[in-house]
Amino acid sequence: MVSGLLSPSRMVAPPDWSRWLIPPAALAVHLSIGQVYAWSVFKPPLEEALGLSGTLSALPFQLGIVMLGLSAAVGGTLVEKRGPRWAMTVSAVCFSLGFLISSLGVALGQYWLVVLGYGFVGGIGLGIGYISPVSTLMKWFPDRPGMATGIAIMGFGGGALIASPWSTQMLDTFGEDRSGIAQTFLVHGLVYAVFMSLGALLVRVPAPGWRPKSMPQQVVKPMITTADVTANTALRTPQFWLLWVILCCNVTAGIGILEKASPMIVGFFSNSATPVATGAAAGFVALLSLTNMAGRFVWSSASDVVGRKNIYRLYLGGGTLLYLGILLFGATGVPVFVLCAILILSFYGGGFSTAPAYLKDLFGNLQVGAIHGRLLTAWSVAGVLGPLIVNAVADAQEASGAKGPELYAVSLYIMIGLLVVGFIANELIRPVAPKFHEPAKGGDK
Repeated sequence: MVSGLLSPSRMVAPPDWSRWLIPPAALAVHLSIGQVYAWSVFKPPLEEALGLSGTLSALPFQLGIVMLGLSAAVGGTLVEKRGPRWAMTVSAVCFSLGFLISSLGVALGQYWLVVLGYGFVGGIGLGIGYISPVSTLMKWFPDRPGMATGIAIMGFGGGALIASPWSTQMLDTFGEDRSGIAQTFLVHGLVYAVFMSLGALLVRVPAPGWRPKSMPQQVVKPMITTADVTANTALRTPQFWLLWVILCCNVTAGIGILEKASPMIVGFFSNSATPVATGAAAGFVALLSLTNMAGRFVWSSASDVVGRKNIYRLYLGGGTLLYLGILLFGATGVPVFVLCAILILSFYGGGFSTAPAYLKDLFGNLQVGAIHGRLLTAWSVAGVLGPLIVNAVADAQEASGAKGPELYAVSLYIMIGLLVVGFIANELIRPVAPKFHEPAKGGDK
């Protein structure tokens, strides 16, 4: 019965199916797995309850992002073959099970189980769930691929907007000791299992040859191909690896702040006339999640008009200027710091949601989901580099007696350098050479 429900043939939508039912299905999964962006809420309680350093408490988050990229890369082709319902179901099982294992680990005082559960098992759910609706949405919205991917990946960026205050409230209710953290993880696992299952039941794929009635005749534009490239062939093109560098640099520059958002804003102003309380820091995490989410939809939708290359110029060039703003003026007041941070996170989120449409422009729609999965290995690398840079530098600076903004100055300079590298890589992208294209009728080589 379960096998029949997950069969690709059972997912083909009837002729009268509305394509606007697909975004809610995608959001049910992405809003759930987007909880990973609220991990910083758990860092201080875990550090206190289990005696961890800031670097060690980031390990489940880092491993989760690594597994996201690896599982997306390895499972991308399988997701394309088995369909989005199968992928969403696998994601729900792994992501929820990760919380349950973590709950057991905290209750027993065994931190390695938290790393295994949230980082490894849950990370597999992150990767499979992340790519599961992307190619499906682009098939339903071939007329607006940037908007379509923005809808899906917006949910991932906005997951912390729900999870951050929800997790904070549960920790206040259950307590921030081992028992309270374990109960909080348990509730997360059970609730997300139900919510993600609803998305899996709702999702459908369009019938072969389906096109929206309102779709205008395709106009060939620069940097947008009418041909297709397979996933294996894409790996041999310079365009893929330039995009890999772009995504890695953009993600590293944003994820380091996001993972340490709550303790960072507290530490940045700890010795100022306007210190930031823990409750306000949790609100800052939620605000970052909101702009991360909004950026994924707004900037990606804008890319349908201005082009992917131009929008990445904004992400990378604008991000460089904003990091300079934090270095030069961030300590002058909380509003300046917050304004720069939320704009950086909007570009960070936009970079994620625009990437699948950029891939579609360069490589066509044939195996864009599988290509996207391979590209996400850049996220795996960035998921280690970003938090490692920020946490390790902050720990080293603190050990040397530095306080306030001095804890993060070196990290910010590193982020600026990475964004400049990404900007250069984006300038080097050109259309894919015809020798990499599939024959006109498509098919695997």
